[in-house]
Amino acid sequence: EYVLCGNGAAELIYAFCAALQPKCAVELAPTFSEYAAAAEAYGCRVERYALREETGFLPDAGFADFVREKQPEALFLCTPNNPTGRLFPRERMEELLRLCASNRIRLLVDECFLELSADGEALNDALAEHPELFLLKAFTKSYALAGLRLGYCLSSDAALLKRMSALTSPWNVSGPAQEAGIAATGGREHLERARELLRTERPRLKGALEALGLRVIPSEANFLLFRGPESLRDDLWKRGIAVRDCGNFPGLGPGWYRAAVRTREENDRLISELREVLEWHGI
Repeated sequence: EYVLCGNGAAELIYAFCAALQPKCAVELAPTFSEYAAAAEAYGCRVERYALREETGFLPDAGFADFVREKQPEALFLCTPNNPTGRLFPRERMEELLRLCASNRIRLLVDECFLELSADGEALNDALAEHPELFLLKAFTKSYALAGLRLGYCLSSDAALLKRMSALTSPWNVSGPAQEAGIAATGGREHLERARELLRTERPRLKGALEALGLRVIPSEANFLLFRGPESLRDDLWKRGIAVRDCGNFPGLGPGWYRAAVRTREENDRLISELREVLEWHGI
């Protein structure tokens, strides 16, 4: 009774905003763009708390004060955060849970990347005590089901889930997506292999990028945020490699990129191509 499935996590973000119709929402910057897009689609004002590069894009103690000042109806958090890859500290999350409970603020926590994080701790155990808590999850990242569109949310607020269900289209989750989700939950071998790969390849790729002179943000996710020349995305695209240009994220700007941590062979190719591009730039 805590579960509602959706056509990917994005549909549930929009249904959440449609059901609540918040007038003001707070999010971190940078973070995933769909929270603000969904909120603004329903006339909501979005206030952003800027994360700082010098602190590794981790939220500081001032974030809770910012939330108190803005008094939003909804607060959006992503852990590990996209695109920074940083986990939201559990003690700070618990502080925000108490703040949201006492101020009637809905707290949406996006945990779509959490299962790929070695140190991530899901908030499922807080749901029963905190009806204001809303957890967002998806099969896209953890089980490599991109394109099949299968996400789900968890909440102990049955009335909210009922309103959200009424606002989504009938048969929104396809038969193939349902079958793939059932197959994925039948075993965790893929997830364990992915975690093992990340345990070895993420620090290796980070070290290689830093050895090339790039600024790389520490990450607990399956990607790395780094800074390079402003033409880097196009330079790599011409060589058959796609990295995410993060210049359009509020709180970042031109020259920031996100690269997935992939297999050793793919990571080595990225490093090799980057080395040639940077040498061409004289870096």
